[in-house]
Amino acid sequence: MNWRPGPRNLITDVPGITVGQAQDAGLRSGVTVILPAGRARGAADIRGGGPGTRETETMTHGGLVNELHGLVFSGGSAFGLDAATGVQSFLREQGAGFAVGAARVPIVPQAILFDLLNGGDKDWGRHSPYRDMAYQAATDAAEDFALGTAGAGFGAAVAWAKSGQRMMGGIGSASLIRDDGLAIGALAAVNAAGAVTIGDTPHFWAAPFEIGGEFGGLGLPAVMKEEWQVPVLKAGPMQNTTLAVIATNAALTNSELRRLAIMAQTGMARAIVPVHTPVDGDIAFALSVGDHPMAAPPAGLIELGAYAANTLARAIARGVYEAGGIPGASDLPAYRDVFPRKV
Repeated sequence: MNWRPGPRNLITDVPGITVGQAQDAGLRSGVTVILPAGRARGAADIRGGGPGTRETETMTHGGLVNELHGLVFSGGSAFGLDAATGVQSFLREQGAGFAVGAARVPIVPQAILFDLLNGGDKDWGRHSPYRDMAYQAATDAAEDFALGTAGAGFGAAVAWAKSGQRMMGGIGSASLIRDDGLAIGALAAVNAAGAVTIGDTPHFWAAPFEIGGEFGGLGLPAVMKEEWQVPVLKAGPMQNTTLAVIATNAALTNSELRRLAIMAQTGMARAIVPVHTPVDGDIAFALSVGDHPMAAPPAGLIELGAYAANTLARAIARGVYEAGGIPGASDLPAYRDVFPRKV
């Protein structure tokens, strides 16, 4: 059976997934909220050396809860971990949560990226703004959402050309749907220490997996120069991290979701060079929000994981390709500023 991008080419092509985003231009930071319809099953795979997370332990195999009601990506480093509280507040108002007697406890895992030194005004006083931004993002969650300079990717950056140079990162998403309705969607907040483009060219490392010119349609360079294989890092250590989530309507167990997250993480390696470094907090979540059957194991999971990795690679490239439009951000060019004649 064939796989094709969904009608939106977004993670929301997976039935039951909505996404909300909020950002502050003065802060140069924001929040992205992924909301399943009802509860979902989830797992996470952490590969970066500097992760910042909340409640990922609830998704470990054999845990008591084994469900989640929302997922949050945020800027703000550890200060941004307050964002999940805003989503919890929203979900509690909806009556959602893990049942403990008469109580309902919304389970909202979260991961953060570091954008504290990107030039925005971080003098927010006693309490950070991430809780309120996340509440607003959850309230606004819908099937359509912005890519590029939005949500958790609003103040993100990646390396390019040579160490010390930066261009805007951002929010990217992509999807694939099989002829029988099995769906995969990916969303990424791209703030990597490494580069998503090859050397000083406009070509993306993820080019072999592009579908329909979704990030420029340039393919790979005709010749791969040796100097382009030298890893480059953006200016400043510990100002990084790529956050990713794969969602599917496949009926997966927790152990299968864990394997899906591991396989999907390969998509980062196809799109970012270098990746999973000591100064990144790279993490991939996997969510199951349906009961669509797959082929008998292990073949069905192998197929799903392979396409999930491709879909995540595409999402990462789209996040950088679609970036731009921050007022007063002349210090940080977007991809289309750097390559105006080639996109």
